[in-house]
Amino acid sequence: MGIKQLVGAVLLLAATAASAGAMGIEAAVGGWNTTPRGNFAYKGTSLDVKDELKYDDETRLMGRVKIETPLFFPNLYLMATPMEFNGQGSKSGTFQFGDVTFDGTIPFTSELKLDHYDLGLYWGVPLLKTATAGILNVDLGIDARLIDLKAEVVQGGVTESKSLVLGVPMIYAGVQVKPLSWFAAEGEARGMAYGDNRYYDLIARGKLILFDHLFAAAGYRYEKIEIDESDIKADVDFGGPFAEVGFQF
Repeated sequence: MGIKQLVGAVLLLAATAASAGAMGIEAAVGGWNTTPRGNFAYKGTSLDVKDELKYDDETRLMGRVKIETPLFFPNLYLMATPMEFNGQGSKSGTFQFGDVTFDGTIPFTSELKLDHYDLGLYWGVPLLKTATAGILNVDLGIDARLIDLKAEVVQGGVTESKSLVLGVPMIYAGVQVKPLSWFAAEGEARGMAYGDNRYYDLIARGKLILFDHLFAAAGYRYEKIEIDESDIKADVDFGGPFAEVGFQF
């Protein structure tokens, strides 16, 4: 997903919410500098994404829209996080990826894509924001994450790949602390655990209100993924700083 498509999607969602009479809208687009760590396997050998696949830090776009709805309807949180790594790897001896055995002593390239998209439904803790004069707010809800995964290894004229679209239900919690009219600190947590699968996504953000409705923010995001699905086994984590700009009404 390119920057034009991501910005366009964020603006379209915000405009749709405004026309539908939403009580509040927040939209932001930014970049996340991500460091990958861990191991990944498809029907065979576990490969270290840092030392063997040689994946380096990557900066990717991310976008989000929060929509506050009237009355007792759930609020909406939509987020898009494209994520892709590639590199020229090396490994002592042979390794199996899918149905192919590769010679790790001969140069090979690989790609891992883990784009994910979220739709969250949440409610604020009743009366907490009012009782704290707008300083503290806590949100609780659920999140549906769609993961578009693709893993590929290429060596010479031989290619082996695996594509998978995976739906992940998660629990969502968010907290916002706004001690000053021009500054807010925020935290978000999403997570799930079932069977051999674990998925956690943590975000910490500091936000500066630049003008009436415009803000700039920076923070840190960390994701931990353990999955054993459709012949794919992964125990990986991604973390790093991010920055974003946006507007809120």
